[in-house]
Amino acid sequence: MKKKQWSNKEKFEVVLCGLRDNLSVAEICAKYAVHQSQYYKWKEQFLRDGSQIFSVNKNQTREQYLEKKMINMQQVIGELTLELKKSD
Repeated sequence: MKKKQWSNKEKFEVVLCGLRDNLSVAEICAKYAVHQSQYYKWKEQFLRDGSQIFSVNKNQTREQYLEKKMINMQQVIGELTLELKKSD
């Protein structure tokens, strides 16, 4: 049987259900078809790293995105330049 690849959003939903709803861990795991040990790992990670969401500056994230895009474009320009020089 192939393992399901859980997205971050899905993991968040499962853990949030456990924190918000009045369900036992067994009920949550049955509802989402996830093993209890996996649920506890996600919950531990959520509680450990959850505060980071408030420290991320949206401008920093945008700047990081643009910087990565610029680096990628520079690589493409470099590759195209090399191809042009080879064809001369």
